[in-house]
Amino acid sequence: MSKEIIIMFSTAMTVLLIARVVALKCGLVDKPGGRKQHSGEIPLVGGISFYCAIVLFYLFWPEVLPHSEAHFLPYLLSISLLLCVGIADDRFDLPVIPRVLIQALSAVIIMVNGFYLHTLGYVLGDYELVLGPIGYIVTLFASWAAINAFNMVDGVDGLLGSVSSATFAAMMVVFLLAGSPTRAMWCLLMIVALVPYLMLNMGLLGGKRLKVFMGDAGSMVIGFTVLWLVILGSQGKSAVMSPVTALWVIALPLMDMVTVMVRRMRRGQSPFHADRDHLHHILMRSGLTARQTVLVMTALTAAFASLGILLSQQGIAEWLSLIAFLSLFAGYWVTNNKLQKRNPDPRAQRSKPKDMAAGADVAAGNR
Repeated sequence: MSKEIIIMFSTAMTVLLIARVVALKCGLVDKPGGRKQHSGEIPLVGGISFYCAIVLFYLFWPEVLPHSEAHFLPYLLSISLLLCVGIADDRFDLPVIPRVLIQALSAVIIMVNGFYLHTLGYVLGDYELVLGPIGYIVTLFASWAAINAFNMVDGVDGLLGSVSSATFAAMMVVFLLAGSPTRAMWCLLMIVALVPYLMLNMGLLGGKRLKVFMGDAGSMVIGFTVLWLVILGSQGKSAVMSPVTALWVIALPLMDMVTVMVRRMRRGQSPFHADRDHLHHILMRSGLTARQTVLVMTALTAAFASLGILLSQQGIAEWLSLIAFLSLFAGYWVTNNKLQKRNPDPRAQRSKPKDMAAGADVAAGNR
């Protein structure tokens, strides 16, 4: 195992260092301004490193990865498309429509040979909720949800990498408990592939001189990879967890995305409208530092996933686990909205039209 870890780490680090140099020359950088408060132009290459490490490892050491899975090559094709559109978005700031269409196409590719959410498990008690053909539509929306949930997490140094690592670690535990070491190894190597990015992104290696960001390319590839693992682990004859347990594993990014999107629509905005009302923004406005925010959100991700796994291991009925999850979601919703109203984004307040009614502000959740 140690050899595989060293190879994956070395591959990801090498690609990352090369990619950042190329990115600076071709303009694949994040520039400060607007909502972006960093200084200098930062290469958007974390996702390129993560993707290349997966592909190169698969090409040269396929025996370690789940290459025997019939669904692995479609997965590689899907993340290749997502990487390309992500790089284009990072470089040219694409509109929403082409991004959404490519995300949909990526989901369709893995569904072609029957890899989709065809059941939601026993959330109705003794009756399995089989989706049938509707499962293709559910998988499509699940793909959009996973991709955008992890994309929206990427707002503080180290946050996306840490939350993603906690998610992959939870999946690794699920596979280990089910006696699936190859899939567990895959999850571990995903964490290892993120470590070089975390080291440079958080200034642990080279300080600000070597700083990099993940970019939309990386967040989309990571979100889709999580979805692929969830379907792999919860569907078909080789399923090792219930779909409800999968909800617990991705609980925090999912809850943050839904809360923010609903809040935007209540304001009359597009659910994809950019703002600073994500959980990490709210926590920092509440007084936490960036590092403390990363620790809190990573700990919450791990805690929620652990609770879901524990409920499953204790034999708790899936419908009860779903009720517990929805109760947690309700608690998160109330707490998040209270914190957001108590600590609103001051720039959003300053940018509001002067003739906007105060009552409308409250109804929209801006105060």
